[in-house]
Amino acid sequence: MPDPQQELRELEPEHEFFIGIDSDGCAFDTMEIKHKECFCPQTIRHYHLQAVSKYARETWDFVNLYSKTRGCNRFLAILRVLDLLRTRKEVLARGVEVGDLPELRRWTKEETRLGNPALKEKVEESGDPELTSVLAWSEDINAMIAEWVHDVPPFPLVRESLEKAYDRADMIVVSQTPYEALAREWEEHRIEVYVRAIAGQEYGKKSEHIELAAGGKYDPEKMLMIGDAMGDHKAGKANNALFYPIVPGHEEESWRRFHEEALEKFFGGTYKGGYEAELMKELDKSLPEEPPWQKSGVR
Repeated sequence: MPDPQQELRELEPEHEFFIGIDSDGCAFDTMEIKHKECFCPQTIRHYHLQAVSKYARETWDFVNLYSKTRGCNRFLAILRVLDLLRTRKEVLARGVEVGDLPELRRWTKEETRLGNPALKEKVEESGDPELTSVLAWSEDINAMIAEWVHDVPPFPLVRESLEKAYDRADMIVVSQTPYEALAREWEEHRIEVYVRAIAGQEYGKKSEHIELAAGGKYDPEKMLMIGDAMGDHKAGKANNALFYPIVPGHEEESWRRFHEEALEKFFGGTYKGGYEAELMKELDKSLPEEPPWQKSGVR
């Protein structure tokens, strides 16, 4: 298949500033519906977790929505969810065997483009039954998202913020969602016209998206990543970019502050430092590291 990263490598600056924007949970209020109605049900079905569905749901939501791993790649998420489930006393008490996925774990350490195309290539090359089942799980999730997730507009003031930045910054989508879903959602609401590229999981890690599109092309203090998760922050900082958090549970207030205040601070060179640090405290506080069932001593 053609190298999707080439599109990012070939981007030439048209403006002085660069902005990367996450999509799910950041630009769009799609995290809850995708994970609760699509990802988690397919995980319960494919990995035979019906007898502990309550705990599977709680664990899936913690990993993907309500903790510092929020927004991580789906293949890393399923490994973390199964690892956590295996140690839960409720699961052990019910005698439910939660499988491990050693071949998937090995593949995620070898491969940087953690998406269906790369996994499909690996399956065709190896014929491994475990990876074949993981691919089926992932494809079923995509099909369910295509059926379920539509008519979900961007958060209020996302469009207006993109319009405001359009003449001053080169913008791209930086996401671990498959490209097809990203393109469909951005085009459905006609905001794809504001970005120069839409980078999904097939393009590599988020840090790679930013490095390929912006590395060495912009002053780092004129590069900004907007995201709703610690992984977005990590991807930005790996490229010495500034970071603006969309705080989970406070997305509308976050976008209002960005539109009315933070964007001008970024363009004016006063964003870095104390202002950015205070905003990061809000994001860090909103996403715990330890599961609530472990805090209470439940293992």
